Amino acid sequence: MAIISTAGLARSFSTKRGTVEAVRGIDLTVRAGEILGFLGPNGAGKTTTLRMLTTLLAPTGGAATVAGFDLAREPAEVRRRIGYVAQSGGVDPYVSVREELITQARLHRLPKAEAAHRAEELAQDLGLTELLDRTCAALSGGQRRRLDIAMGLTHRPEVLFLDEPTTGLDPASRAGLWDLIRRLRDEHGTTVFLTTHHLDEADELSDRLVVVDGGVVVAEGTPAALKSEYGGSPDASLQDTFLAITGRAPAPADAVPVAV
Repeated sequence: MAIISTAGLARSFSTKRGTVEAVRGIDLTVRAGEILGFLGPNGAGKTTTLRMLTTLLAPTGGAATVAGFDLAREPAEVRRRIGYVAQSGGVDPYVSVREELITQARLHRLPKAEAAHRAEELAQDLGLTELLDRTCAALSGGQRRRLDIAMGLTHRPEVLFLDEPTTGLDPASRAGLWDLIRRLRDEHGTTVFLTTHHLDEADELSDRLVVVDGGVVVAEGTPAALKSEYGGSPDASLQDTFLAITGRAPAPADAVPVAV
C-alpha cells in the first residue's frame, strides 16, 4: 500500500532573472513500512521535494497524497501523521531531555499525564532513560540526534522524514542510529523517508532508492537492482552507480547543501 504518492509534483520560484524550476515533476510512490533513500546531487531538487512533502512549502504543480491525505487541500491532516527531523535539529540547550520531550508532546495536544508517560516511553525506546534529567546542552552528538528523532516520534507518526540524520556523527554514533532506524521500521512499522549524502548509509539502510536530478526522478529501485543496472554488478559500489546515473559525484557528506 502506498503511503506517499506524487504525480508531477513541481515547484518553481520567481526571481529577478525569471522563473527557476527547482522541481519539474516528481513521480514517486513510497510503500507503507519501507525505508526509502532519497538521493541526488546538490541542486537536484531533494530539499524542495522534502519541504513540499512535509507541508513546509506549497507545490506550484502536480499532486500528492501523504498518509492518505491530499498535500495541497489537507496539509493539517498530513502534519498530524508525519514526523520531521531536520538536519540541524531543534532542541533547547537549556532545558532537560525530559522537559523537551514533554513540551513536544504537549504541543501535539497530549494531556499532561500522557505527555509525561510518552516522554518516559520514548526515552526507553531510544536509549535516553539515563539522560532524562540531563540538560540538552550536555548531550553528545549521537545522544542529541536520538533526542531529535524522539521528538519527531512523539505523536506516533506513520511517516518519519529524516534529513541527513547522521551528518557530523562519529562512526559509533552513526551505527547506533542505523540500528534505531531499522527498529522503527521493523518493530513499529514506521515508514522512513531518508535523505543522505552518505551513500554507504543509503546502501545499508534503504529498502529502495530514488535518485533525482534536474528536478525529476532519474532512477529508482533496490540498491542491488540499481547497482546491477548502472554499475554493472550487484557488487558495484553505490558511489560508482550514483556517478553513472547522474554523471556527478554526490556532495561531500559534510558539505552545506544547496537549498533547492
